[in-house]
Amino acid sequence: MKVIKIAEVPKEDSTDSPIFFGGAVSRQDLVTEKTSGFFNFSVVNFAAGAKNKFHTHTSDQILLVTHGTGIVANQEGERVVTEGAVIHVPAGEKHWHGATEDSAFSHITLTAAGSSTVIAE
Repeated sequence: MKVIKIAEVPKEDSTDSPIFFGGAVSRQDLVTEKTSGFFNFSVVNFAAGAKNKFHTHTSDQILLVTHGTGIVANQEGERVVTEGAVIHVPAGEKHWHGATEDSAFSHITLTAAGSSTVIAE
């Protein structure tokens, strides 16, 4: 067993990743394929206005909002989400998520080990 404290995991700047735009973004990788053969589990922190582009995953994705106000969207529409919201995105669904223009936003993301992300431009 391993106990991981989010506050002790360094935030890695991800702003320059091709999937993000609109502001600063950082990641805290809590559980990776190096520590689990089943899951990827990370915190993603968006500055106000920062978002990701439409994309898909090869596994389902679960998001748990931990801070602020954000938007999750698919091709049918957008939903505003706040702390405590859980979002289930089925594998292959084209979607995006990020902070509103006036609030920072953080969520935990869970995907299957080996899952890949494809930007849908």
